[in-house]
Amino acid sequence: MSARTKPEREAPKQLTLEARLAMFPPTASAATIPAVAVILPVPAVSGPVVVVAPVPLPDAVSEGSLPAPVPAAPRIFVVSELVRAARLVLEARFADVRVEGEISGLKRSGPGHIYFCLKDEEAQLDCVMFSREAGRLRFRPDEGMAVRVRGRLTIYEGRGKFQMSVTDIEPTGAGALAVAFEQLKKKLAAEGLFDATRKRSLPFLPRRLGVVTSSSGAVLRDIIRVAHRRFPVPILLAPTPVQGDGAALSIASALRQLQDVPDVDVIIVARGGGSLEDLWAFNEEPVARAIAACKVPVISAVGHETDFTIADFVADVRAPTPSAAAALAVPVADDLRAELTLLSRRGARGVQANLHQGRLIMERARARLGDPRRLLGSRRQVIDDLVERSHRAWRRRLIGDRTALRTVELALYRSHPQRRIAVQRAALIALNERLQNRMRLERDRRHRVLESCHAKLGALSPLRVLERGFSLTVGPDGHLVTNAAQLRPGDAVRVRLNQGELDAEVREVRAADAERKP
Repeated sequence: MSARTKPEREAPKQLTLEARLAMFPPTASAATIPAVAVILPVPAVSGPVVVVAPVPLPDAVSEGSLPAPVPAAPRIFVVSELVRAARLVLEARFADVRVEGEISGLKRSGPGHIYFCLKDEEAQLDCVMFSREAGRLRFRPDEGMAVRVRGRLTIYEGRGKFQMSVTDIEPTGAGALAVAFEQLKKKLAAEGLFDATRKRSLPFLPRRLGVVTSSSGAVLRDIIRVAHRRFPVPILLAPTPVQGDGAALSIASALRQLQDVPDVDVIIVARGGGSLEDLWAFNEEPVARAIAACKVPVISAVGHETDFTIADFVADVRAPTPSAAAALAVPVADDLRAELTLLSRRGARGVQANLHQGRLIMERARARLGDPRRLLGSRRQVIDDLVERSHRAWRRRLIGDRTALRTVELALYRSHPQRRIAVQRAALIALNERLQNRMRLERDRRHRVLESCHAKLGALSPLRVLERGFSLTVGPDGHLVTNAAQLRPGDAVRVRLNQGELDAEVREVRAADAERKP
């Protein structure tokens, strides 16, 4: 970096127009004075904005009356200064704007920031909503949703990117609360929290009734009045605010506290009527999940009969009003007494009928059974017959076992080791003699065959032929000569006799046909 760069990067001093004009003599001409950089403060901007504008001079100043001015060096900005100046101008001009469009390319980062693009048919605008503002949204922005956003236009200096910093989002169709209601309802339904299979039936007569509502409202008095009029069961109240900030978390905490009380068999979550905003605490996810995770059945009685909340869908039973919830949870004592009397009478009649039926069955069995002494006598005779038959069977079994034992003794004697050794020794001696005789016969036969082969081999041996005066002639190629045509005059041959060998030279070759001529 040059030495001139550092002073150029310093913030320019804010000088008035009069101070700038005082730098030039009054006789200067407008034609000879260059454009002047004037620092104009802009309201609601954290820093100065550089505005370059020509400054007109009075007409009385004549040309040529001023000395030739020294040309001022043009200001050189670094990238960060230029982008920061543009950001300040843009934020000052568009500090609070509202834009409508369609969400596209929505992404959520780990810290909770939301990045998306707001577009229409002709253009698009990059937007960012930081986690602090995103956490206050009552609904979840989705891809393709038509919304109206509020915020300020700015430039992200790190990338020089034009974008909008969003502080609030509202759906342009249905209201934000309605959209949040439908989104949460769809999410919990997909998780199965609304399934009828997980709904539990209410106890017949609860030992204690738990109530989650405000302690100062008319709802609690209605529940107590209806419940005690029907059956005076104990009521345990978990007081909690039912609207406003933090009401959902308080309701969920009250539910968790009541479910841990041992004798609380059913819990009523109740609130009087009101607008959607007033009932919104019962449409939030903490309340829905606390109801779904509750260990005892839950009755939801929020608002009037036409009001529906997420708590109504998750609860085991929905009551149109808090008074109806108390009527569902507690039976009428007079009805129970009448039903108990009716059941007692029906039970007594049933016992009498069963007793009469049992007596008839016993009489029929006695008639079929007859005199027990006769039955005992017949059973004794059967036992005697069985004893006699068993004695005969054992005797037959004993005789058979003795016969088998004798047979086994005889077989064991025959299989005695000494007797078997003697028999095997005699057989071994006989086999040895047969083997010796067979070996002698085979040896004599093979000796005769060997002598015959020796005689034939001696008769066919060429050495025997040499003994009778014949010889063997080997040509120059080392092969035995059997035909005179194999040799030529002058070839050296080797003649083998019975005693020794001769080296010879062929002088003349006569064919076998020539010898046969007369």
